[in-house]
Amino acid sequence: MRLPVAVVLWLVCVHGHDMQNTVGTQIRNDDITNVGLYHTQARARRDTRSQDAVLETTGGVFAQNEIEWTPWLRTLAGIRTDASRFRVDALNAANSGTESAGLVSPKGGVTLGPWKSTEFYVNAGTGFHSNDARGTTITRDADGSRADRVTPLVRARGSEVGVRTVAIPHLQSTLTMWTLHLDSELVFSGDDGTTEPSRPSTRRGVEWTNYYSPATWLVFDGDVSWSRSRFTAFDPAGQYVPAAVGTVMSAGVTIDTFDNLFGSIRWRYFGPRGLTEDNSVRSMATSLVNLQAGYCVAKNVKLAADVFNLTNAKASDIDYFYTSRLPGEPLTGVEDIHTHPTLPRTARLNLIVGF
Repeated sequence: MRLPVAVVLWLVCVHGHDMQNTVGTQIRNDDITNVGLYHTQARARRDTRSQDAVLETTGGVFAQNEIEWTPWLRTLAGIRTDASRFRVDALNAANSGTESAGLVSPKGGVTLGPWKSTEFYVNAGTGFHSNDARGTTITRDADGSRADRVTPLVRARGSEVGVRTVAIPHLQSTLTMWTLHLDSELVFSGDDGTTEPSRPSTRRGVEWTNYYSPATWLVFDGDVSWSRSRFTAFDPAGQYVPAAVGTVMSAGVTIDTFDNLFGSIRWRYFGPRGLTEDNSVRSMATSLVNLQAGYCVAKNVKLAADVFNLTNAKASDIDYFYTSRLPGEPLTGVEDIHTHPTLPRTARLNLIVGF
């Protein structure tokens, strides 16, 4: 697999003291020579289910205008145009081809304040997520039956309202309520080993973030977020979005270059997730602690050590619920939770050189 190539260019034009205009462009190319799904036993391939080469090129142009109308009123308006081209060379020639798509995404926002070191803001805009490139050119499923192509770029619409304050010395806090609507949700397909488009969905949530810095070299941070994810189109199977995380918490302490020393310790928590549309099967929570410590050897040279999963917790990065079959199980398979485990306690040594 070749690494992606991305180029971003931007230009900032300032007019007077109250307005700033920004324009730019972005280009990215991903050349993936092998995306495959194989039948294996003891890590040895027995046969090939699918094997594709994917070339995906994306580009965008954007413009943004920011105006400070008064000391307590600022506005932001922007627009972005994105285009994508997908080329797939599939093992099954019927699924090979080229597809392209484009979208225009406007956005806007208003900020009021600050009053007593506190300001309020409202933002809204549109965006998108891309579907699997292989789905944009597919015509036949693995069993040879007819398959419908997916929409390459799926529209997203979001908005948020919030308040941020630095009224307490050394502490910055932000509280935000947000909503996000997707015209099509991505869900995991165990049979194909990939994601596939599903029903439209809506997410709503609240986020609370805090940064406390009692000294220039020391930062404490803590975040809490809660969200509710539901399909908006009715289906008897249920309305829950499988694997959508509801509660996320994180906290950490960071030392930023104190006597040439730096480091951090961070905790991350993902709450239980519903794995089926009716929420009848749920995953366990995931809680991990990571550690970093380092020393500035010279101005542009650092030596650092990372320890992942410091407590060696037995947890999962992600869980799925679908039907699979092991030797001796019924031919129809067994519905069960399939887990990608977290790394065990792992250490890594880094040499960082800046230019």
